Amino acid sequence: MEKETYPEKSLTGGDGFTTKKLARRSFLQYTGAGVAVATLVMAGCDKDSNTIMDDEGVDLGSGDIGILNYAYALEQLEAAFYLQIVATPYSGISDAEKAYFLDVSRHEVAHREFFKTALAGAAIPALEVDFSSINFTSRDSVLATAKAFEDLGVSAYNGAGALLESADYLLLAGKIVSVEARHASYIRDLIQCGTFANMEVVDANGLDAARTPAEVLAIAGTYIKTKINASNLPTT
Repeated sequence: MEKETYPEKSLTGGDGFTTKKLARRSFLQYTGAGVAVATLVMAGCDKDSNTIMDDEGVDLGSGDIGILNYAYALEQLEAAFYLQIVATPYSGISDAEKAYFLDVSRHEVAHREFFKTALAGAAIPALEVDFSSINFTSRDSVLATAKAFEDLGVSAYNGAGALLESADYLLLAGKIVSVEARHASYIRDLIQCGTFANMEVVDANGLDAARTPAEVLAIAGTYIKTKINASNLPTT
């Protein structure tokens, strides 16, 4: 499958939120994480400033920089998916669903561009995705994939939180995962009302699922053609 590109101008056709790159200042205002980003940029200049790509794939890096590149990779995947839905809505999509997917595509693009801008020279390159297994003309196929992506994203941030050393980055991750959980809840209820927090994702202690980066990337790898090397990520 050829590399897919998803121009933001497909969203509105104008000069709105996603028709061009958001300025760095806008991302800071959007997330309320100015201090965290300033710290991250300085850290990116000090270490892991050059992404390594060899036979082992794109190296996410180590420490907090590696975890943030890991999050950036997932946000790239989600942004590409939702931009494709907006560009080619499935058959029978309602106006309410169109509005929802437009909003979510904007959220995911904002997350993606936030990490890209903040990581600066330490950021991994744009990843090549493969959505050939998804039928974008089918509501069932799109919603099932959206459910899988959102549940995976929530579990990924939950699992990555314990690996972060910086309290600022942990706060940022908490702000993003709460948005991902809102997405997951809505998608689940679109599929079957009342399943927004069932036992598939919430355990007996009332806690959301958490997955390690290795577990998450094994699942996400179905849709990412670019080889990713996560061997240098922290595990504890």
